[in-house]
Amino acid sequence: MARHVQNNKRKRHGVAFWDQEYTKADHLALSTEASGDLEKFTRWLERHTKRAILNPTSSVVDFGCGNGRNLLYLATTFGMHGYGCDTSGAAIKEAKQLAAQANVQLHYEVRSMAGTHDQLSDSSQMLVLDMMSSHFLKADDRTTLRDEIYRILKPGGYLFMKTFLKDGDLHTQRLLQEHPGPEEGMYIHPVIGVPEYVYGEEELIAFLGEKFLIHKTYASHKHKTRGKARKRRTISVYAQKDPYS
Repeated sequence: MARHVQNNKRKRHGVAFWDQEYTKADHLALSTEASGDLEKFTRWLERHTKRAILNPTSSVVDFGCGNGRNLLYLATTFGMHGYGCDTSGAAIKEAKQLAAQANVQLHYEVRSMAGTHDQLSDSSQMLVLDMMSSHFLKADDRTTLRDEIYRILKPGGYLFMKTFLKDGDLHTQRLLQEHPGPEEGMYIHPVIGVPEYVYGEEELIAFLGEKFLIHKTYASHKHKTRGKARKRRTISVYAQKDPYS
């Protein structure tokens, strides 16, 4: 029985995998609580900007929003309004339900984060989130998304990005060796069946630094015991569009 379930799970790839997980998870524990790393970022932002960013007049975009938990946190905690997109229709359905239950106005759309987002005006957002999302994109689309984020952010607005970190991560080393992807630094996820890209810290800082001011990076610990891999490593980046741009 267990083997049958495992085989069925592995046959669901890409959007179908995520639709299944948001409907009836059998691989990931998908929370409706806000990310602890986002909460940490908002505390940092409050210390440095007071409520200049985190307030009801500010708009936020979440690329790859999943079930909308992080937008919901920003809306219920700071009164922010915003927009989220995700390729999973099941995730967006849950996001809309959670927003309705909390009686907050958030707009969600089923679509890829890749490409241009003509509905989002130039210099219209105070905050953009890219949390464990853009690593699914190939190189050209990652660059396009970075440039789109720059375009829609107001001068002085912030990007909070969280992604997997390659440095010192034994899981990443194994995945790159055993399941190589179409680009250097990319592997094919053995369960989801789609390419994932993993940055090194210096590479990520250089990539974002072409457009943004980098205020802080926070890398998780090297999760290994006696040389064996445990939890995946991640990195969070606090970046800002130049206030004088």
